[in-house]
Amino acid sequence: MRVADMLRRAAKPVVLAVNKVDSPTKQMADVYEFYNLGIGDPIPISSSNRTGLGDLLDEVVAHFGTGAGEEFEDDAVHVAIVGKPNVGKSSIINRLIGENRVIVSDIAGTTRDAIDTRIRHDGKDYVLIDTAGLRRKNKIKEDLERYMIIRTVGAVERADITIIVIDAVEGVTEQDAKIAGIAHDRGKAIIIAVNKWDLVEKDNHTVREYTNKIRSVLSFIPYAEIIFISAQTGQRLVKLYDMIDTVSANQNMRIQTGVLNEIINEACVLQQPPSDKGKMLRIFYATQVGVKPLFVNDKNLMHFSYQRYIENRIRDAFGFKGTPLRFIIRERKDNKK
Repeated sequence: MRVADMLRRAAKPVVLAVNKVDSPTKQMADVYEFYNLGIGDPIPISSSNRTGLGDLLDEVVAHFGTGAGEEFEDDAVHVAIVGKPNVGKSSIINRLIGENRVIVSDIAGTTRDAIDTRIRHDGKDYVLIDTAGLRRKNKIKEDLERYMIIRTVGAVERADITIIVIDAVEGVTEQDAKIAGIAHDRGKAIIIAVNKWDLVEKDNHTVREYTNKIRSVLSFIPYAEIIFISAQTGQRLVKLYDMIDTVSANQNMRIQTGVLNEIINEACVLQQPPSDKGKMLRIFYATQVGVKPLFVNDKNLMHFSYQRYIENRIRDAFGFKGTPLRFIIRERKDNKK
């Protein structure tokens, strides 16, 4: 059966594009030949010269239904599954959804594109974003691998929560730190999933020692949650949903301004703010809303160490497990010493 016959039987809108028409004035006679297909008016385009593409898109959009393209509110939690090649990212998703939706292979880099999988679990909606793994730059020899890195970064940016998958047998590596840095720099909530845990010989100290190693190598994300799983056996995979829900709740937690300032004032009493040349840091006001940040008398006095101290006090009071806290420091115009 010819393709044209199949399209007609499908009873779907068809847009016929004739490519490589680099010179419409000279090649229109050839374009007219495509009327013989009987599937509509041929639209001449040239992908190399980028001509005729606007007309083609106009014709495609004309077939969209009413309301197409309108934004809708999506309450699903978007979770990016990231990590080095062959650490079991696709296997984790297949276990979570209960079917082989994503290709699984022992060959590193098999999953080339980011794949979105929507799933409903215990009445809640999730979108799992599988990604290609990252490799060291000095090992990138093909455009395909560069494309995979771009897709990974893009997936992290689209996600609410990033799950960084680590190979339990290999241990946490420099590449894992690089991937974690991508999520951290973009302010994403982070869960570290140590996969293949069933292959590790364990004693009463293994979990603690492994956790300490992760905290040491990934010291810049002390807020990240850690879970030990096995995609092969399904070990603790269900608990991963519980951890995602907890981190999502922390990520969306809103603290009343008055309560937040009480915590900060108490922290300042317990540990005196830094000073320089007789001028002491004063924190006037803080709120969780980004457009009204932390107001101080001199932002240069807000040392990183004291900012980390304030952050720790806030975490002690409210948790925020798995979620980064960002401080925007502003000087108040009517500063008083």
